[in-house]
Amino acid sequence: MQSDNILSTSIEYLKGVGQERASLLKKELGIGTFEDLLFHFPFRYVDKTSIHRIADLNEMMPYCQVVGRIEKVNLIGKGTAKRMTAVLSDDTGSLELVWFKGIPFMQKLIHPGLEFLVFGKPSEFKGKLNIVHPELETVTKEVNLSGKSVLQPVYPSTEKLKTKGLESRGIAKLQRTLLDKLGEHIHEVLPDQLVHKLKLMSRAAALHQIHFPANMLKQKAAENRLKFEELLFIQLKLLRLHNLRKQEFKGHIFEKVGHYVNSFYKEHLPFDLTGAQKRVIREIREDVRSGKQMNRLLQGDVGSGKTIVALMSMLMALDNGMEACMMAPTEILATQHFHSISRFTEELNI
Repeated sequence: MQSDNILSTSIEYLKGVGQERASLLKKELGIGTFEDLLFHFPFRYVDKTSIHRIADLNEMMPYCQVVGRIEKVNLIGKGTAKRMTAVLSDDTGSLELVWFKGIPFMQKLIHPGLEFLVFGKPSEFKGKLNIVHPELETVTKEVNLSGKSVLQPVYPSTEKLKTKGLESRGIAKLQRTLLDKLGEHIHEVLPDQLVHKLKLMSRAAALHQIHFPANMLKQKAAENRLKFEELLFIQLKLLRLHNLRKQEFKGHIFEKVGHYVNSFYKEHLPFDLTGAQKRVIREIREDVRSGKQMNRLLQGDVGSGKTIVALMSMLMALDNGMEACMMAPTEILATQHFHSISRFTEELNI
């Protein structure tokens, strides 16, 4: 596999995807290649940088992270009503962990005396705090209990993807696999001079930090780098198209302002033009006699007189032997323009 085209590789060939998941990713999220997945960014992050005491928890918290020891485990109910609970305690108090699904697996994992790092949404039931289906990590010497520097990415997903294990955590797992696989294949696309001058993060670092930021400062730096890159290439593309139009496409030269414009302006215009309207018409006049294609966006509030400016531009075309067409986004607006313009120009013999 060549480094030049690795990003265009079908997502089917990424470890953990396969044909069925690839088809679903393409249908649900438009992810068909390695590059599509790489640029499928998180829309928010869950802060796992601090550990709370159980005594400080409340049900208003969006999520929490605690460390505690399992005191006891219980199985309650039968059949579809069956649930598993475990009491987790630290030096400040205790709370209940609850599972309604995956009970056989959790029975093998959870035992009294074991210590876990627990993450989830605290809630209250019958006056007691609990966390339903928490995320668990066994506490070892490698776990930094003073606070793990982890911002967990949260990715857009769909219900169909979730049934195939591609909820946010599943997509995050694929992102890690992809980033490991790409290695040195993520190349810089901006000049080194520009990167250094603007103190931008490298492209490779930005794509790692946007998915798995070490901290919020690095996440923001990655976001700024990727936003700058996207906007820069949009601007360059627009400039390129602008220059191409100037070089390759010639416009019709409207050499004169004649009978139609003068008669309408002097005899049939139902009101005086504003200074802004006159200025814009002069600018359009300069454009249409330059021999270059004109692409102009006229902005203004409702009722500010944009239609009259458009009408006078159309009359310039008629004065120079051309035809003109006004397009409108709805039938109602097209009908309104037809009636108003017909009324304005009924004596011009158009």
